[in-house]
Amino acid sequence: MVEKRMIRFLLVFSIIISVSIGFVKSHNDGGEWSCNSDSEIRIEADFRPGIITLDGHPDDWNDVDGFEFSLLPALDPHEDDAYEAGKMTVKALHDGNDVFFMLQVDSPYAYSKGENTKCPSVALMFQVGENASYHNMGGCKESPDSCSRKTCRGHEVDIMHFSIGNAIPGRLYGGNPIDNREGNGGDRFGHLVDLYTWNPHCRYLDGISPSGNDSSAQNDWKGAWWHDSFQVLSGFVEEDSPYSSVGQNGKYYFEFSRPLRTMDRLQQDVQFSIGQSSNMAVAFWYPIDGKPWHGSGHYSVSCDWLPLDVSLGSSVVTKAASRSSGWDAASAFSLLLSVAAFCLSVFVGYYVSKNKSIPFTPMDHL
Repeated sequence: MVEKRMIRFLLVFSIIISVSIGFVKSHNDGGEWSCNSDSEIRIEADFRPGIITLDGHPDDWNDVDGFEFSLLPALDPHEDDAYEAGKMTVKALHDGNDVFFMLQVDSPYAYSKGENTKCPSVALMFQVGENASYHNMGGCKESPDSCSRKTCRGHEVDIMHFSIGNAIPGRLYGGNPIDNREGNGGDRFGHLVDLYTWNPHCRYLDGISPSGNDSSAQNDWKGAWWHDSFQVLSGFVEEDSPYSSVGQNGKYYFEFSRPLRTMDRLQQDVQFSIGQSSNMAVAFWYPIDGKPWHGSGHYSVSCDWLPLDVSLGSSVVTKAASRSSGWDAASAFSLLLSVAAFCLSVFVGYYVSKNKSIPFTPMDHL
């Protein structure tokens, strides 16, 4: 009996070990990591208030410049293995309060209601901690049993992940009163979630941690999605699924927004500042040939952090320049008047001193 129990224990233990090894390998590259990123590329988030409606439609973004990227496998970024259907264009802007992102992906339509891994998915990742690396999602060396706010301090990474299997096109998802009331970054309706991580094994919804939960957290993101093949513009409902014919060519559009600054006090959200830069990355999952994607089987627009520049408003720059030019003109004019007055006083003094014949007339004789 004891022997049978021992055999059963060893069998279960071996299965757990093999699954754990597979999980670890799936989140870490098998060979030596190499990255040849273009250090000159920067995502510009210009100040463009009042032009974006968050509905997944791309029309608002027609006059906003973006950057087009090849989508390379995140764990083995080689051009030969790029996503074959097309490229991704990344656009960003801000209105002084919120920052907005638009991701456009050339891709045939794929959708399977309720099955996230059989639908496209996207994620935005941002550096929070000063030591957080792009590779290994923060790069903390600790294991799932030992990672914590203390042991992985400085490796924090902020992630927004949108899986559209339960999301109706054109409808808004993300932060909502029900999930935010529970104090975490979840989204039970559309799986547009707000996460943080220290490495691939230590990922949590905002407000949830190994050492205990914090009810002050919330999901600060909102977003929507769309595809070129849709014929209905007035609005979809859940009964319209799958919304279009699978396999139709076109583009996916993923549109997001978030406040520049959040109420986070746990070092789980990136904080954007106008006139400063942050580091970001973009990921894309797709069910190739209809097969479900897996967590580490995603594509990325880069193999390292991309700088995101949150620019000053053009009106502010123009006013500052006009103030500067106005001040310079006034100063020059004042200086000119001073010189003219000085020269005039010298001339009058010289003229009076040369003309001694001018009689002096007392005031009482006038």
